[in-house]
Amino acid sequence: MSYNHQDIEKKWQKRWEDDQIYRTPDAIEEKFYSLGMFPYPSGDGLHIGHPKGYTANDIWARYKRSRGFQVLMPMGWDSFGLPAENYAIKTGVHPAQTTKKAIDNFRQQLKSIGLSYDWSREISTSDPSYYKWTQWIFLRLFEKGLAYQKEAPVNWCPGCQTVLANEQVKEGLCDRCSSKVVQKNLKQWFLKITDYAEELLEGLDDLDWPDSIKAMQKNWIGKSSGASVNFDVNESTSKIEIFTTRPDTLFGATYLVISPEHPFLKIHSAKLSSEVLDYIEQAKAKSELDRQAAKEKTGVDTGFEAIHPLTNKKIPIWVADYVLMGYGTGAIMAVPAHDERDWDFAQKYKLPIISVIEDPNDSDVISESDSESENKNVILGAVEGSYNQENNKPPALYTGHGRLINSGSWNNLHSETDLKTVLLNITNAGIGKEEVNYRLRDWLVSRQRYWGPPIPVIYCEKCGVRGVEDKDLPVQLPDDVDFKPTGESPLNDSETFHNVKCLACGGVARREVDTLDTFVDSSWYFIRYLDTNNESEICGAKHLKKWMPVDLYVGGAEHAVLHLLYARFITKALDDIVGLGVREPFRKLVNVGLIRAEDGQKMSKSRGNVVNPDEIVAEFGADSLRIYEMFMGPFEESVQWDPKALVGVRRWLDRVWNLSTKLKDFEDDPQVVKVVEQTIEKVTADIENFRFNTCISAMMIAANKLQEQTSISAELFARYLKILAPFAPHLAQELWERTGNIGYLDDVEWPVAELSEETEVTVIIQVDGKFRGKVTLLKDLEQSLVEERAKAVENVAKFLEGTAPKAIYVPGKLINFLTK
Repeated sequence: MSYNHQDIEKKWQKRWEDDQIYRTPDAIEEKFYSLGMFPYPSGDGLHIGHPKGYTANDIWARYKRSRGFQVLMPMGWDSFGLPAENYAIKTGVHPAQTTKKAIDNFRQQLKSIGLSYDWSREISTSDPSYYKWTQWIFLRLFEKGLAYQKEAPVNWCPGCQTVLANEQVKEGLCDRCSSKVVQKNLKQWFLKITDYAEELLEGLDDLDWPDSIKAMQKNWIGKSSGASVNFDVNESTSKIEIFTTRPDTLFGATYLVISPEHPFLKIHSAKLSSEVLDYIEQAKAKSELDRQAAKEKTGVDTGFEAIHPLTNKKIPIWVADYVLMGYGTGAIMAVPAHDERDWDFAQKYKLPIISVIEDPNDSDVISESDSESENKNVILGAVEGSYNQENNKPPALYTGHGRLINSGSWNNLHSETDLKTVLLNITNAGIGKEEVNYRLRDWLVSRQRYWGPPIPVIYCEKCGVRGVEDKDLPVQLPDDVDFKPTGESPLNDSETFHNVKCLACGGVARREVDTLDTFVDSSWYFIRYLDTNNESEICGAKHLKKWMPVDLYVGGAEHAVLHLLYARFITKALDDIVGLGVREPFRKLVNVGLIRAEDGQKMSKSRGNVVNPDEIVAEFGADSLRIYEMFMGPFEESVQWDPKALVGVRRWLDRVWNLSTKLKDFEDDPQVVKVVEQTIEKVTADIENFRFNTCISAMMIAANKLQEQTSISAELFARYLKILAPFAPHLAQELWERTGNIGYLDDVEWPVAELSEETEVTVIIQVDGKFRGKVTLLKDLEQSLVEERAKAVENVAKFLEGTAPKAIYVPGKLINFLTK
């Protein structure tokens, strides 16, 4: 018999809401803060991937409540941003209206899945009561010098008509509209995330995060240790400072390369050739990512020469667009013998090459320390002669470490182990110093669009730039605007918005017209959840102390660099400014694997392969959707939607429903009790390790065993329902009530498996005689159950897929599946 999921799920959702059983308790004992990345409320509603992550949060929240923890699990909306504004432009409807409608739909959808949110803490980033505090954060950063304004080349999207952060440009295209991004000079606001580069790097070591995410953040921060070295410019008072990670190769520098934006070129523009000037102009049309990604590097000789600080020889200065002004000093020394990019460039433009590190595998090496040549610092290569006198070839590229040669007083030092000596020589010679650089850039937060928090700054001709006073927050978005993009902020033409006086002199002033990047909104929302009704401060100290940091954060790996890095920065900065009491916002991070369509492709409206969760809930029930998405495969991995498997999950839940007809005042078979107790033990361990698919597999096996029985006791069935409840809360709660139990399952203590160590054995699993895994189970368990448990082991299952294996079982020791 199939149960009526629609009536049952609506019944319990209403009961839970009426009784407010998921409202966060005030009294804190052991706390658990379970948080999923809040969604952007699009007009399309939830996609099928949303419930996967949110169900995982919910399983943990329900599990932790049963373990005696006080749980906070809130939900809100990342409701500012370009999609809502673009939709408003398309339809002519104000984004506030479309956003509210979308939020109402999202809220209803999430409630229909039975997620145990504390809805009293709901937030929306586009609500003035929220963005008041986003603006407050900006002002605190501004006061501490962590928010500043400067003119800079920026990524400009001609489609969205706004600036993009580097992280929002993917392969030279806007990640929103796919327009080709160009460079444009604008006066912009930045947040000084670079001040926290080292702490952002070091702090990763203590986080329980996926290694892949940590690696992505480390690469983005891009710490480089080396030296800065000054080169005088021939017939000029100018100096060019370079940064290098290989100061050991300084004697091998045969030319300099500077960025097209380098100040040296502006200072000496009158002396530059038309070829150089044309090259600089062409570089302006390219994004930084385009410049870095170009396979063939280009450049032009500026006509200027630098003086090598160690040899006093003149070396040419080139301009090339692969050198970026934002990294290091915007200038590099080129050592073509020991750097592949420099080698290719030198070969292309026939520039000199000097080998200064001995390749231990090259028997043809001739160095000044080995040769009796009087010319000790010959620049060798394609222009000035041959490194190998016999075959007239330039020296081979060698990027490794070894003995220094052709390096004057540094000869015979080792390029790696004697690096400190090299750095000391550079410092003592007064030509440079040891230095650390980071690839990380300051966070560009200005946006020339409407639907975002106004930057709380005013401009006075007499007094300059001033932050708005706290009492005047929030600076609200005006309604008298045409929000169609023109390349300037829509706020520029609002009459009401600019009706403001200077806070210092009382004179006529004008507001900043740019809005903040919406990643600023999402960089602190987890803090506001703790104290949503507080109108006088961002969050009360007692709430911060109770709840921070977030214990479990679940979301997509696509946020590795943007959101997660920004949230870590803002947490550290706020702790320094107002004392949050924590340095890291998220203790444990788990990534959600993508759900691909039935055809194996990514779901999209254009492909017509999108699965609507509302339709699944209506036809199969919320519990079926929850169970299926957790059962599809390992949580972090990409999985493929399979409607047939969904039908199978629903049939299993129907079988669980029908188990209630077997209840009697009855002493259970010890073998059956052992199966349930072992399932309790496995589900407990697997929840802790995010192995939800194997939790469900174990519960299915146990249900099959229970179904085989003529009768089962209410006590044993109740223990089974308790471990089912986090996964299928509606069905479990209904059966709990129907079988004579009272109260809510969330309030019932989590069962502890009643097993003695003597009853367990570890069985080796083979497939065709090869070891594929092992499983711990009850001693004397019948073979059919051993087979089921062994087949459920992930590594075993993939070798058995599509086969009908014969099993050979050595009780308590080994099981071998024969597929051939």
